[in-house]
Amino acid sequence: MTIGGSNHTFTFLGLTFNLGNMISILLACLIVLALVYGLSRHITMKPGKAQNVLEYIVDFTNGIVGGSVSGEASRMLGLWGFTLFLFLLVANNMGLFLHIDVSGITYVKSPTSDPVVTMTFSLMTLMLAQYLGVRTLGYKQHFENYLKPFKLFLVVNLFEEFTNFLTLGLRLFGNILSGEMLLTMITGMATGGGPVMWVAMLPLELVWQGFSVFISCIQAYVFVTLSSVYISQKIEIEEV
Repeated sequence: MTIGGSNHTFTFLGLTFNLGNMISILLACLIVLALVYGLSRHITMKPGKAQNVLEYIVDFTNGIVGGSVSGEASRMLGLWGFTLFLFLLVANNMGLFLHIDVSGITYVKSPTSDPVVTMTFSLMTLMLAQYLGVRTLGYKQHFENYLKPFKLFLVVNLFEEFTNFLTLGLRLFGNILSGEMLLTMITGMATGGGPVMWVAMLPLELVWQGFSVFISCIQAYVFVTLSSVYISQKIEIEEV
């Protein structure tokens, strides 16, 4: 799914790949890498402005993870939370400032405006939670939690896992896509209605773009927070 243009796909080894998603994800990764590199170039005992910004982000993401996960697991997941938050922060906002269509084909957009990307992140999160659950509790204790409070709840607990997978990915996708769709509609009205309409729609476009940036940042925070909650539920022993 895309805004303003169609997807360019190709098949490799029987799998279909979306070129726009691949370019956008790669670009988001490069932006995150450049940002972290720029902020961490001169690490000193007396931090400067760039180092202060980096340390604030690290403390912020550690706080998100630590709010749900405790002990050694919290320290182990600190880098995961930092990386995931920064990537989503960049990916969610990228399409608001950099949207490239060439001959009706979209090559650069917000990667998280595509459900394939967000559902993949959701699946990766739940797989990580399962892995850490087995690693922490062992196979027996981990899978016995699905039988609590009694065995008939197995179906309910499995259904809950499925709904967690859906809601985690679709919430992010829906918020990012809707923001970009409305911004595209406002831009289309401004450019297609002449100079008077352009002047009239400019304040609305600026306000909506600012609001979309706010929502995109909130969604990055929400995704990391909920992911931390799901992981914490798998590494703790549930009491009957």
